[in-house]
Amino acid sequence: MTQEQREITYGEKAVGLTFNPGNNKDVDRCKKAFANIIDNMNDLRDSTHNPEVKRMCSVAITEAQTAQMWAVKAITWKV
Repeated sequence: MTQEQREITYGEKAVGLTFNPGNNKDVDRCKKAFANIIDNMNDLRDSTHNPEVKRMCSVAITEAQTAQMWAVKAITWKV
């Protein structure tokens, strides 16, 4: 199955993996790394019954999204 044929993951949606108008390979690599982290936290959140673990996973996902946005800003910063 090719990249175009599969459904994108929660993490890929969360980081906007398909949005990279400059086709920057570093942006793509960064977003993929954060998507993987977010997918891991989402899987843990879905698999636990502990409400505190669910909350921590949600916070981690939010913070990873924020870090990813700042990382992309740093990668694409033009002086």
